[in-house]
Amino acid sequence: MGSPFPRAVPFVLISVLLISAEFVFAKHAAGITRHYTFDIKLQTVTRLCQTKSIVTVNGQFPGPRIIAREGDTVSVNVVNHVQNNVTLHWHGVRQLRSGWADGPAYITQCPIQTGQAYVYKFTITGQRGTLFWHAHISWLRVTVYGPIIILPKRHVPYPFPQPYKEVPIIFGEWWKTDTETLISQALQTGGPPNVSDAFTINGLPGPLYNKCSAKDTFKLKVEPGKTYLLRLINAALNDELFFSIANHTLTVVEADAVYVKPFRTTTVLITPGQTTNVLLRTKRHHFPNTTFLMAARPYATGPGAFDNSTTAAILQYQHSDHLSSTASPAKNPKLLLLKPKFPFFNNTKFATIFSNKIHSLANSKFPTNVPKRVDRRFFFTVGLGLTPCAKTQNCQGPNNTKLAASINNVSFVQPNTALLQAHFFNKSKGVYTTDFPANPLVKFNYTGTPPSNIKVTSGTKVAVLPFNTRVELVMQDTSIIGAESHPLHLHGFNFFVVGQGFGNFDPNKDPAKFNLIDPAERNTVGVPSGGWVAIRFLADNPGVWFMHCHLEIHTSWGLKMAWIVMDGKRPNQKLPPPPSDLPKC
Repeated sequence: MGSPFPRAVPFVLISVLLISAEFVFAKHAAGITRHYTFDIKLQTVTRLCQTKSIVTVNGQFPGPRIIAREGDTVSVNVVNHVQNNVTLHWHGVRQLRSGWADGPAYITQCPIQTGQAYVYKFTITGQRGTLFWHAHISWLRVTVYGPIIILPKRHVPYPFPQPYKEVPIIFGEWWKTDTETLISQALQTGGPPNVSDAFTINGLPGPLYNKCSAKDTFKLKVEPGKTYLLRLINAALNDELFFSIANHTLTVVEADAVYVKPFRTTTVLITPGQTTNVLLRTKRHHFPNTTFLMAARPYATGPGAFDNSTTAAILQYQHSDHLSSTASPAKNPKLLLLKPKFPFFNNTKFATIFSNKIHSLANSKFPTNVPKRVDRRFFFTVGLGLTPCAKTQNCQGPNNTKLAASINNVSFVQPNTALLQAHFFNKSKGVYTTDFPANPLVKFNYTGTPPSNIKVTSGTKVAVLPFNTRVELVMQDTSIIGAESHPLHLHGFNFFVVGQGFGNFDPNKDPAKFNLIDPAERNTVGVPSGGWVAIRFLADNPGVWFMHCHLEIHTSWGLKMAWIVMDGKRPNQKLPPPPSDLPKC
């Protein structure tokens, strides 16, 4: 059966009215199975005066929305019509006892090959809010992504004012060149790939690039004096983003599909892999001669080059009778064009203040179940390094080396078969080892002068956790090659951000300052540039769970690892066998 929602209409052309209609549809059907069909196919798309063929779902860019309700089961039949191997990941979905549907290639499944199909089936348990789905193999997620909108259970209101309309705003990144060729060449030469040519809002770069891009601008038409819920999603490959709307204030009410204590801000920071729901209260009066830009541009801290450009959309006021609306600035040059003001691109102080404002509700309706006691403690360094170049090759890294990235100096090597299958069928030999280091094997001044030897080791190593282990993990940035903010994403769990700071983590002093009352609950967190972050989670989900930097280049370089959570004793604490259509390697 196909999707219950329209799938042939391009994402950016669907009006806010249709969005509302889909929400109404979902709000009147709960606890059901929602069926979707995702055809992976090539589509010709023109951006920035240039046309190219891209991989899409159903020919749409961005891809179709998945709309469900807490407690629903989602079934997505993915059919691969392209030459690339494909997998899809349902980013932030807990996947309780459904790890076979999680999607990262060679971690929980072998990829779906050309002409093959796979049904991803999972139940959304105890979650509501904004998440997203994306390809999880190589760099295909550059164009293969779309929103996941989880509505509360029937008759359960939001813990904030009911919005007039709800609008997904999904940020992306665009290259004129073929990104699969780009990353393939970069990994071969060992140098950094070229940065993107533009960022996008709902697939469109907006008016601040070249003349061709002015017509490719997302417009959000709003009425005066109304409240809009903007569901922000950062699906960009390699850039954290600031987002702001000229002359408007936003109220943050949710992060990574978890309600938060509301706070007001003019600028939102959102890393790749993160989602943020904000309330926009429009001004009370109509503005016939003013155009307000909604824009996003990068927060960048690393030593390398980055796409220092700005994507923009238009916030357009219209009369409530819908008979008149402001014209676009291109058609009427006399219009006053207001642009938002942003922090400097490397403003880590703003980034820290913003992330420290995010707190869980921690009330009786939405409790914060942060582990108060800890069974296992881990300390992971995250950062860059070097790997040797083949003797017959000239490499573009420092001193004829290749750039690499690692966790505890282990650069992850992708296996040729899926870790979850190897684990489930007790065939780990030759696939992975269980000796991932719980602490750095070589201690040094992590944020000071780097050691003389900055070469990484490599291997397919995992960390094993007994069922229901209470885990504390401190992730420490390093200054090797350059300090940098790293958005780390953990599959299969939400975790609690109990502390963060700058410099080297002090295990004797810093834990005393941990927030165990109302910490942020997330699935992706930025490890501060030149600092550390501490998280806690309960390992209550049996399976193999990927953890990696959501800057795609760092994942490609090896900044990733996997956790194996063993089965519990009870039947409902065990991972079921794989579905019969699980792809084969």
